[in-house]
Amino acid sequence: MPPVRAPLLRIPYTDPLPAPTLIPPSANTVAGAVSALVEFLAPTLSSSSSSSSSSSSSRSSASTTPTPPSTISTPTTTANGRGKTLLLTGAGISVASGLADYRGTAGTYTLNKTYRPIYYHEFCVNHQARKRYWARSFLGWTTLERARPNAAHEAVRRLGEMGVVGSVITQNVDSFHPTSHPDLPTLELHGYLRTLTCLTCHTAYPRSAFQSDLSRLNPSWTAFLHSMLASGALATENLSERRAKGLKTNPDGDVDVPGAEYSTFKYPACPTCLAAGKTKVEVDKDGAWASGSEGGILKPSVVMFGESIPADRKIAAETAVDAADRVLVVGSSLATYSAWRLAKRAKDLGKPIGILNIGGVRGEDTFFADVPAHNAGREAVRCSVSADEVLPEVVRVLGR
Repeated sequence: MPPVRAPLLRIPYTDPLPAPTLIPPSANTVAGAVSALVEFLAPTLSSSSSSSSSSSSSRSSASTTPTPPSTISTPTTTANGRGKTLLLTGAGISVASGLADYRGTAGTYTLNKTYRPIYYHEFCVNHQARKRYWARSFLGWTTLERARPNAAHEAVRRLGEMGVVGSVITQNVDSFHPTSHPDLPTLELHGYLRTLTCLTCHTAYPRSAFQSDLSRLNPSWTAFLHSMLASGALATENLSERRAKGLKTNPDGDVDVPGAEYSTFKYPACPTCLAAGKTKVEVDKDGAWASGSEGGILKPSVVMFGESIPADRKIAAETAVDAADRVLVVGSSLATYSAWRLAKRAKDLGKPIGILNIGGVRGEDTFFADVPAHNAGREAVRCSVSADEVLPEVVRVLGR
């Protein structure tokens, strides 16, 4: 495996974010937020309606094969040249599904000040770091596997069917978007947890099968997991209750057990590399990856901190921004630069920006500095309410 350069930036953006200034001021209630969001999305509803007759015949003859996950086509522009709304979503949209977020009121960076995610360089070169990562992921996978999309994801599907939303870019790795709306083009900017990818041969491997391998290789950890499930420690989504039971829950299926001996944990090698025999891959008596190997490391199919987003995915995201009429950020503080730069790109292109997120957003004053005083939501909107609470109502109002 080629050498991996250590990342220059070691610390995720965790600076406190200022409280938002709601736009318009009437968006300070759920009803006001719904009204403002309807006003923001209405232009793309009317433009999609104007082209419905010309596109209906092509839809009837088109293939019904769902868009492959983690890909995105250029959003279809309407007959009068106006594009649709692009949604840019983050962890906040999945909180109602029982998953932790990063910077919300109950987020990891808010409640767990010492949390530090693993970095790409560490994962690639450090056997002990991988043991720690997979032990915690082994415990946390039960929550991810049990979680399901919520009302906000369903509302996104309906907005796509109505022609309001033309595509989605999500920072989330939970696969809820492609599961909820397979026919709505979705780009998973930071990848997904449903598979792993070998760093040597690049073969994909299902995470569910990998979980079974981890269970087989780590019987004592499996017994501990079962005891945690029996005690209800992993059944509750209340972070305080989990802490009371000795667990710290973090985003992306990471569960920390303070004082645990992670060095005893084992993980399997890539079965494809083992079978091919082209790369030196050593395993212990139980079949676990062993030191001395020169490859065969399975990595989750996500973009880790310090890892670059693939160039084709980056270009696809920029193309989606360019093709959209406007951008609505949902459940994201835009603290990750890869997402912030997309919103900034839209702003630089003169596209209206909307943000639906509880709490502050990184550099949001940049997006709203020139909003006219008379704006009721058409030119910009900023709401601080739960997506699962308002988006279904927005769908209802737009569908009248």
